[in-house]
Amino acid sequence: MIIENKTFDEERALYGSRGVTLRNCTFDGPADGESACKESSDIVVENSFFNLRYPFWHDYGLEISDSEMTENCRAALWYSDHINITGTKLHGIKALRECSDVSLRDCDVISPEFGWSVRNIHMENTAVSGEYFMMRSENLTFHNVELNGKYSFQYIKNAVFDHCTFNTKDAFWHGENIIVRNSTVKGEYLAWYSDGLTLENCRIIGTQPFCYCRNLKLKNCEMIDTDLCFEKSDVEARIITPVISIKNPASGTIFVPSVGEIIRDDSESRGKVVCTAGKHGEECA
Repeated sequence: MIIENKTFDEERALYGSRGVTLRNCTFDGPADGESACKESSDIVVENSFFNLRYPFWHDYGLEISDSEMTENCRAALWYSDHINITGTKLHGIKALRECSDVSLRDCDVISPEFGWSVRNIHMENTAVSGEYFMMRSENLTFHNVELNGKYSFQYIKNAVFDHCTFNTKDAFWHGENIIVRNSTVKGEYLAWYSDGLTLENCRIIGTQPFCYCRNLKLKNCEMIDTDLCFEKSDVEARIITPVISIKNPASGTIFVPSVGEIIRDDSESRGKVVCTAGKHGEECA
């Protein structure tokens, strides 16, 4: 069934729908109803406008394209799976939570607390703004995603990020099994308490990154304006730019062209810092 050019504002307007295409529809109006498409399946949404709360809860099979969910469309997708979203604005808080098998392409996301406890998500060519992005989610694959917002990717598991730009703070805290390639990560206190984080050909900017990490690996990475790095971390790193300071690495070896200061005020610090400029291969003083 195709529904075109209609406006809905009542509570649960299309509750329990099956196999419906919504084209050029508007969910807005004085009745201020919520949960428009709750408990539905196989729903296709094209060029539609959502200004009411909770439109897609407990749904299976959603195709959403070229649509808009305003800041009033809070908690737009919860407890749903098999979701494909393209060319869409998601501007309401908590826009995606407890969902699985999700794909977002060419979208614009402005949403604090977006993507909590999501499983199996692919995101591509998308701009994101919001705090606590993707917390406690698993199985993430991101390509060409630009993020601005604090406290992102906390407690995530099993993720691959490629050609991304993250301007964030406290990113990847307590994260497990994460690969970041060909990306720029800017922010304070990066990846504390992570386990199994690997960065390849990345640019890392900001103070006090990589503290209290386990199984940390950096391969051919730049580190810009980074000080007090690697405190109490188990790390294997090959860095291609000078570092301001390194503090008490717990174990492993850090290869770096030069370092302004190595701080050793912890008797348990066993990590080596090897200078690759000048007398090649000598441990830094």
